[in-house]
Amino acid sequence: MAPVVVTVRLVRSFEHRNFRPVVLHGVSLDQTVHEFIQLVRDDIATRPGLPPPFRKYAYDTMKIIHQAHGAKTNELVMSLDDDKLLILQCGQTLRASGVANETEVAFFRKEDYDLYKANPKTVW
Repeated sequence: MAPVVVTVRLVRSFEHRNFRPVVLHGVSLDQTVHEFIQLVRDDIATRPGLPPPFRKYAYDTMKIIHQAHGAKTNELVMSLDDDKLLILQCGQTLRASGVANETEVAFFRKEDYDLYKANPKTVW
């Protein structure tokens, strides 16, 4: 299978809607989620134009936001629904997790997500 393009949304703050998209080309869907997380961490550590707060943040969880040609959520950062289905599990491959060409995934800290989900208020 040919490598695909995956957009990773680096979520720094849910409350402040602070995120940055990063496009990764040539992603193999046969790698595990754990390997992909490490690939993204390595990429953002040296990516030019990415502010230091996004580079050094302790991201640890990925969740599918959007599939190509599918409906998008109305949430500005990401949907709070279907966690069991959409949060990627480390032992699975990207393909088994439902990632395909032009999938958009959020990369965030699980602790921040849980706090925001318990009290989903935004700060402007």
